[in-house]
Amino acid sequence: MRMADPRRFLADLFHAAVAAADPERVVPPALPSSPPPGRTVVVGAGKASAAMAKALERHWPHPLEGLVVVPDGHAVACTRITIVEAAHPVPDERGMAAARRMLELVRPLGAEDLVIALISGGGSALLTLPADGLTLADKQAVNRALLAAGATIHEINCVRKHLSAIKGGRLAATAFPAPTLTLAISDVPGDDPAVIASGPTVADPTSCADALAVLAHYGIEPPAAVRAHLERCADESPKPGDLRLQASDYRLVARPLESLKAAARTAERAGVRPLILGDALEGEARELGRVLAGIARACRDHGLPAAPPCVLLSGGETTVTVRGRGRGGRNSECMLGFALALAGLGEIAALAADTDGIDGRGGAAGAFVLPDTLARARARGLDPRAHLTDNDALGLFEPLGDAFVTGPTRTNVNDFRAVLVGASG
Repeated sequence: MRMADPRRFLADLFHAAVAAADPERVVPPALPSSPPPGRTVVVGAGKASAAMAKALERHWPHPLEGLVVVPDGHAVACTRITIVEAAHPVPDERGMAAARRMLELVRPLGAEDLVIALISGGGSALLTLPADGLTLADKQAVNRALLAAGATIHEINCVRKHLSAIKGGRLAATAFPAPTLTLAISDVPGDDPAVIASGPTVADPTSCADALAVLAHYGIEPPAAVRAHLERCADESPKPGDLRLQASDYRLVARPLESLKAAARTAERAGVRPLILGDALEGEARELGRVLAGIARACRDHGLPAAPPCVLLSGGETTVTVRGRGRGGRNSECMLGFALALAGLGEIAALAADTDGIDGRGGAAGAFVLPDTLARARARGLDPRAHLTDNDALGLFEPLGDAFVTGPTRTNVNDFRAVLVGASG
């Protein structure tokens, strides 16, 4: 079988994955069966959190109030919950004001009240309330350095938690004695609640010493106030067993693996054999592209680990060590590495895209690679290797019409990758 329209097939798989994590679908089944005796206060942060708030309003006929912060462009109109926008991935004053207001909302609550926390990927940068003695500029400087160094989301969030007055369980601890129900959409490899949005409502197993070790590993010298804060460690995050967190209930309502399974079912209905490689693939984006190309080549030439027509599905979050001045992002860079490793080998096509609809700074979700992508690039005078060196994969894919543009999806279950072996071209 040679698929006549691989681009449409791959896009259909992406949309199936996103639909599986639609807040309107996943939030209602996780709601309590009845309201608390007192107030219901909603707080939240992340790329999916406004859509989660909208779903909560539709399916919660009882009184509620609250505040949710989302990245610019991700707002959804709500009637009872206030939605505000802030910068992402580098935090700004709007996110700081929203985080401060959330603590003010939950601090006076009592045991008969309920806090519902709507947490999703991107929430860590949005909940940016510096710890005592630190400034927003301090946090921005550290965040930029970690992103440029190619640190993993686990490492970035470890540092963020120890520079924060709200992350790492501090939001739920502030709400105590009110119980907290967290509804979370995972965007991190392993689905660790302590890592998703830096775990504002769960215990933090990491320490200030761990945060210092991350900075040392990447050779990052933080602002003097940050180093002094971490070395002094006067206000550690709540740890497992903390009494203030024992009334918290955490419900993971969507995760990357379920989205990959939804894409696999869509592939099966089209007569294409799916193979899920994993939902937690990490590493340098371009290097993962090379690995995926090697597996695709083995499928095409030897029928292993799957015979064509087949599609290799994977999730997780890659990193990019920034050396150039291009627009990124990691999924487009993964696809450029993939294309270069295949060197125009026929019957293989791929898509890598962020399920939130935003990959890097260019406005695309990711990019397609088709059997003739490199040939079309060179015919236009584009140098694929130069674009990779400059971290400017999107600058190559856009002129070819191979950028994948969706706009914000208002959910986020991390990167989605599909490699089709058996494409035409």
